[in-house]
Amino acid sequence: MVKFAEKLKNLRLEKGLSQKSVALSLGVSPTCYAGYEQGYREPDLTTLRKLCLFFGTSADYLLGITEFDSL
Repeated sequence: MVKFAEKLKNLRLEKGLSQKSVALSLGVSPTCYAGYEQGYREPDLTTLRKLCLFFGTSADYLLGITEFDSL
C-alpha cells in the first residue's frame, strides 16, 4: 500500500512542481509541506482539502481508502 506521503510526492513530481511552489499555493511553509512528503507531518482538514483541489484528486485516494476497507 502506497503511503500518503509517497502519493503526495508522486502527484507533485508528475506535475513537475517544486515543494516550494506547492507550499506557496497551499499557504503553508516549504518546511511544513516537506514534512507532509517525508511523513513526519500530517495536514489538517483544511489543508487536506486544499491538497485535493490543487492536485485534482480525492481525499480517499490520498488517504488510501478503498471501497473494500472496513472499520
